[in-house]
Amino acid sequence: MSLDADIGSAPMQVGAILMLSAESGDDPVNLQESLALRLGAVPRLRQRLVSVPFGCGRPIWAEDSGFDPAHHLGVIACPAGGEEAVLSIAAEMLAAPLSRDRPLWSAKLITGVSPEQSALVFVFHHVLTDGIGGLAVLEALAAAEDGWDGRREPEITYSALHLAIDAARSRINALARLPAALRTAAAGASELRQTGKPRAARTSLNRPTGPQRTLAVLRCDVEAVRTAAHLQGATVNDLILTSVATALHRLLLARGEDVEEFVISVLFSARRNTTITYLGNRSGIIPVTVPAVGPAKGRVATVAATMRSVKQRPPGASTAIIGPISRAAAHLGAYRFVIDHQHLVHTFVTNLRGPERALAIAGRPVTGIIPLGAISGNVTVAFAVLSYAGALTITTIADPEACPDLIRLRDELSDALEALVATRRS
Repeated sequence: MSLDADIGSAPMQVGAILMLSAESGDDPVNLQESLALRLGAVPRLRQRLVSVPFGCGRPIWAEDSGFDPAHHLGVIACPAGGEEAVLSIAAEMLAAPLSRDRPLWSAKLITGVSPEQSALVFVFHHVLTDGIGGLAVLEALAAAEDGWDGRREPEITYSALHLAIDAARSRINALARLPAALRTAAAGASELRQTGKPRAARTSLNRPTGPQRTLAVLRCDVEAVRTAAHLQGATVNDLILTSVATALHRLLLARGEDVEEFVISVLFSARRNTTITYLGNRSGIIPVTVPAVGPAKGRVATVAATMRSVKQRPPGASTAIIGPISRAAAHLGAYRFVIDHQHLVHTFVTNLRGPERALAIAGRPVTGIIPLGAISGNVTVAFAVLSYAGALTITTIADPEACPDLIRLRDELSDALEALVATRRS
């Protein structure tokens, strides 16, 4: 992921909503200050992305000498509406471009969501890190005790000569790794190739998107879903993909369209874990054709077999293809046209396994986490999934103009997933 490729109708920003337990008499200013110190303790959150002269390599992360948590973290009282109001605020934050001359993140503490609850909305640009990195930041916030000491490191001035030499050294090293890179690229091409179907069926799911976003949330018991999946020789992710295809099929039927299978771009990270010292984005995609009609058991088995095959390939292989192509298209000014007119995928699904035990930040228990994903190009709706402390939360994000029936889609997804879980109960 690079900033050059972020030229869509809305920025490629993602994040999460942390629901925090609150007590009467809580001082929001004290909580804000405590959160600021914890956020400032993450090195990457104090850095900004700096462009370098032509021929000197890609942009670099540099310490922001003017870093001030107050520029990134605000506090507001929750408007009427409780969680729905929080979702509206989060959607606005996702759609508002972050300033590129500062560290690429923003947070908002929302008090009074309910008498017992407040919320922390945390949004960052996808170039800052991927989902695995986001979980590392979450763990760091929960583990922090002393937090940031307020010391600002001076910005280091790099000479063009130094950067050019470093870039040349990197290119020479890349040549040495060329055989391995070619093998990875071949595996990536295999990941991205659609067996038997070079293009996704044309549907109203792929249409131009605007700058606004809207969110809908579904929650269920992760252990119930896991048990149902394992009894069918599948995974939680397999059941989710099957349910998403079913829900999209039913939604399109209501729109007068009959589509029997969907190409879902499954987002993943090339790493299982990381620390706050090594963030960055190492995500990739795998397009998977998921049947939407027919016996449920057969569809789950098909998806499970497909995903098992996918997992046999080198992790992150598709990134070796997507990254260079995206950067080249962006430099040529063609990237926006490509993503606005693609017919390779219908939607995105990302699924992260979060902490199994409940966390606490600044002494406030985190009672739930709502993942925040992104859509881009002509993909009008996407799904972000996160398990945390026994709960499975699925957030659907959409363009409200291109997908005005988001609540119906959320309800169809709930019914589809419940049916797959209930099948094994009977």
